[in-house]
Amino acid sequence: MKTTLFTIIFIIIVTLELIFGSFESYTTWHYFTKPAIVISLLLFFILNADHLRLAIKITTILALLFSLFGDSLLMFVSNDEGFFIAGLVAFLLAHVMYILVFLRDYNGKKVNALPLIALLLAYAAGLFWYIKDGLGDLLIPVLVYMTVILTMAVTAYMRKGMVSQQGFKFVFIGAVFFVLSDSLLAINKFYEALPYSNLSIMTTYAAAQFLIVLGIIKSYQNSTT
Repeated sequence: MKTTLFTIIFIIIVTLELIFGSFESYTTWHYFTKPAIVISLLLFFILNADHLRLAIKITTILALLFSLFGDSLLMFVSNDEGFFIAGLVAFLLAHVMYILVFLRDYNGKKVNALPLIALLLAYAAGLFWYIKDGLGDLLIPVLVYMTVILTMAVTAYMRKGMVSQQGFKFVFIGAVFFVLSDSLLAINKFYEALPYSNLSIMTTYAAAQFLIVLGIIKSYQNSTT
């Protein structure tokens, strides 16, 4: 499938989710449109992944499947808080899969990631300061999750100069959007409800997944292995 055509389809799916996920009267449709975001990305990836190494292909598919599980589980948090913990675990595993994909590109070349690490740690410390009082029993799981997603962002950056420039930019910007999306989710859940939270969280989340998937595809377009 051509990227331009898929982008149009993807924007339509995300727009429908933003509408259906923001109004209780459309809740039934929300159960279809939210999973459709990752399902569409999964199909797009499979159709455009012939040039990828098998390990990268499988690991990326696993990342998307864990993301799909996470999306599905989080839709039922209002019924049982246990769904949030299960969703957290699913997304943690998705990030681990992305980390494994990104690390496959690292060939030992020195990349100065210290400024980024310092910036991310400062950002994480500030975010934790805001949400810590609302974490309760989830303090340790959230800290573990924060560590993993920050590692995902760092490993995305460490691909610099080792894949195509376009592929690197898409993946790294996508990783940053993922950090932002999860930050908004954490603030909304553990600190205070954000106005139009579904719009901001889902927009940044959809952008993150789209850019990462597209970036992985474009990173290896000249690969023959």
